[in-house]
Amino acid sequence: MSKNSKIETVPVDFEPEFIEGVREIFEEKIVFNKVLGLKITEIKPQWCKGRILMRPELVGHYAYNRLHGGVNSAVLDGMGGLASMAAIGARHMDEAPAQRMLRFAKLGTIDLRIDYLRPGIGEYFDVYAEVLRLGSRVCSTRMEMRGPDGKLLSTGSGAYIVS
Repeated sequence: MSKNSKIETVPVDFEPEFIEGVREIFEEKIVFNKVLGLKITEIKPQWCKGRILMRPELVGHYAYNRLHGGVNSAVLDGMGGLASMAAIGARHMDEAPAQRMLRFAKLGTIDLRIDYLRPGIGEYFDVYAEVLRLGSRVCSTRMEMRGPDGKLLSTGSGAYIVS
């Protein structure tokens, strides 16, 4: 892509009803996200942000009090799914919020890659996910986790079935 070309995006403002519905599904109904303590901090049509607080249940190495790699992977996967949900919601703005949320029933991870760059040590971890492409059947995403100091701890890429 040349430096003069841009990806065109239509600005979308999600209704409060949609945001609260997505939050309820993601933070409460997906029980594993609740176990992890994964919370949405911001959601937009092509990206989202979240956070988890470090707790003793999430420790992977007792001597260093660092985040378990499986928690890291699960959080990045969850955020990739959330970004996919947001993109699906934005694509179907002509439907009522409740109708758009029914589309999430078919969403599932079909491929996930995680690169661990630094140990996860800190009081909390911020997570970001963006949609690279939303097709008719598959959504491709990129994710990252950062520590309280802003340093990049891990990155991920995921593919999610959407139909």
